[in-house]
Amino acid sequence: MGIFKIEGGIQLKGEITPQGAKNEALQILCAVLLTPEKVTINNIPDIIDINKLITLLGNLGVKIQKNGNSSITFQADEVNMGYLETEAFKKEGGSLRGSIMIVGPLLARFGKGYIPKPGGDKIGRRRLDTHFEGFINLGAKFRYNREDHFYGVEAPEGLTGANMLLDEASVTGTANIVMAAVLAKGTTTVYNAACEPYLQQLCKMLNSMGAKISGVGSNLLTIEGVEALGGCEHRILPDMIEIGSWIGLAAMTKSEITIKNVSWENLGVIPNVFRKLGITLEKKGDDIFIPAHVNGYEVKTDIDGSILTIADAPWPGFTPDLLSIVLVVATQAKGDVLIHQKMFESRLFFVDKLIDMGAKIILCDPHRAVVIGHDFKSQLKATTMSSPDIRAGISLLIAALSAKGTSTIQNIEQIDRGYERIDERLRAIGANIVRA
Repeated sequence: MGIFKIEGGIQLKGEITPQGAKNEALQILCAVLLTPEKVTINNIPDIIDINKLITLLGNLGVKIQKNGNSSITFQADEVNMGYLETEAFKKEGGSLRGSIMIVGPLLARFGKGYIPKPGGDKIGRRRLDTHFEGFINLGAKFRYNREDHFYGVEAPEGLTGANMLLDEASVTGTANIVMAAVLAKGTTTVYNAACEPYLQQLCKMLNSMGAKISGVGSNLLTIEGVEALGGCEHRILPDMIEIGSWIGLAAMTKSEITIKNVSWENLGVIPNVFRKLGITLEKKGDDIFIPAHVNGYEVKTDIDGSILTIADAPWPGFTPDLLSIVLVVATQAKGDVLIHQKMFESRLFFVDKLIDMGAKIILCDPHRAVVIGHDFKSQLKATTMSSPDIRAGISLLIAALSAKGTSTIQNIEQIDRGYERIDERLRAIGANIVRA
């Protein structure tokens, strides 16, 4: 098991370019199963979760040609459906949450799809009901083996379009249903659909392959089924979660950092949430410039003077993946913040590690924490800690980079699941971080 050793309290300076978006890549990669033609995807992040999914696709018989510069061409013209019934697939598919999104494309094109209970972050219960209820609405038969935790859907006669109202605006659930519906007979309408930029990107890619999806960017999607899809070339957006992470890093370490090519139009409320914490962000073309906050940053209160509350919500609300970053940044702000994590019940449990470092945090319940900012009058102290999940891991790394002394972070594989060569990229802007 790897560790990071980090000497904190060093001001950083320079430019950093965000990787391709992990959450978009998981959807886009699964969509290559919808056509026997070649699909080229650019700006693929080189991270554990994505590489696991690419390996799984290869084991399914998808031809994989690496073009260099984060570009890969896929061709699913000889898919081996028998692989889905092997013990190797049960182990491989169960190690990655994103693997659930192979089911929709396989069901649409081959009439069946199977998946073991997916793994991923331990951030509370993450239900799959939305996915399978959508497939059932399209005419698939569902079965679940409780002994093996193995899910299956079958539609040997093909899928039929349907009208459906999703019980929650699940991003992966919407993606899976859309990928199944594009090859169904007739028209499908999906209301309460997720409308995140990642989902918009998936719909745009599918349309470029010959699908007929309208309402992209709204919570009502209309999908006219087509008989077949062709190949395409697609470029993945920069990762908004990584962009938010670098904003938090710059503020906490009082560093002057430029984040390159961020795709401002797809950041939604993210810049404004950080501005509410008192962080200065400047738009320079498609870059974000963050000056060194040598005098700290002051939290803006609500209009009536009450404590600032930052809560997550489905897009266009604030993404839950950045609440951990906001919480860490608030520990050194001037002022107090209430963090309300509505969507996952176990994502705030890493705050005990920050409290050990000297942060003033009151964990009210599994969903809410009050952060009392130090205003840099009391520096966080170095410690040894373990990364529980991707987003908590990067938050602890940011805390360590701002802390006094040398910290050790264990279980860094969790960070590597979502962040590409993070130690190398941080060293390039002056961080003292060593992988051991």
